[in-house]
Amino acid sequence: MSKFGNFNLRDKGAAIWTGWNRATRTIFVLVIVGLAALLPFSAQWGPTSFLNTPITSFENVLVYPIGMFVLMALGLNIVVGKSGLLDLGYVAFFAIGAYTQGIMSTTLGWNTWEIMPFGIGFAMLSGVLLGLPALRLRGDYLAIITLGFGEIVRIVALNLSATGGSEGIPGIPNPPAVLGFKFDLMHPQDFFWLVLFMILLVIWMIRRFTVRRPGRAWEAIRQDEDVAALMGVNTLIYKLWSFVIGAAVGGAAGVLYASKVMVISPDMFKFDVSILILACVVFGGIGNIWGVILGASILAYLPERIRFISDARQLVFGLVLIIMMNLRPDGLLPRKKREKIEEKRTM
Repeated sequence: MSKFGNFNLRDKGAAIWTGWNRATRTIFVLVIVGLAALLPFSAQWGPTSFLNTPITSFENVLVYPIGMFVLMALGLNIVVGKSGLLDLGYVAFFAIGAYTQGIMSTTLGWNTWEIMPFGIGFAMLSGVLLGLPALRLRGDYLAIITLGFGEIVRIVALNLSATGGSEGIPGIPNPPAVLGFKFDLMHPQDFFWLVLFMILLVIWMIRRFTVRRPGRAWEAIRQDEDVAALMGVNTLIYKLWSFVIGAAVGGAAGVLYASKVMVISPDMFKFDVSILILACVVFGGIGNIWGVILGASILAYLPERIRFISDARQLVFGLVLIIMMNLRPDGLLPRKKREKIEEKRTM
């Protein structure tokens, strides 16, 4: 492999992070969060004006696809990266959250904050119903079942009158204002800050799980499920945990997405969405939170930035993926442990 392919930026960053004290780390995190919060204004600022997207406003692109892709990729990373399970139907949980928002807001008149727990709850319930039978299987069989589940959810939405059929659900209200922040078409930056808050909340949740028993169990299952079972890990329960937690993040993203676009239809939740979110995880670095965020941001932003070249942008997008995955097969920011295992095998 080339020198570029062996270089692990994550390890360099981890070495620097380890040398800092708690105060320095806190200041660094606050600076990064502050810079992320300023992103909606970067397109109007001279030195960063090149980030502006030609068709859709950069502020709206930050919400969707960038913000939503990052949020969903973090949820899928719990399943794929932490537990090593291949889920090809993740879009189903996204759709369940979106349709929960659409149906309950238009029929019951509830707002987004009242519906959010239900969107998360229904997505988690669907994760349990799918996970109990499916997670007893492995590899290709699990992938096929999750793929089928994603298509079943879309087809059900296409045929039910409650979901509006092929026409979908229009007139979904935006979230009500909170503390002076307005989440409507005229204030896309406020909506981005809401999505950023959700992303930070998910990162905090993942890091808490990672250093506790569930995180250690997921790591053991990802490395070798049979050995983990022999060591006393209840593999089915912990795989179900990862599936349900990932589903909860997807459901939350769906609720926010529906309240942002204000109209949803089955065409928005096709199989290719699952594949694109999975590509974000693999491209950034499976199992690494920061790699997933970087990968999702690039893969969400790039098609919007080159939209002016019309259909050819898909060719450019595909070429970028092929080239980068050849140069960096483990992703832009690969897992540290994964690279060390590979180094031992080559010795």
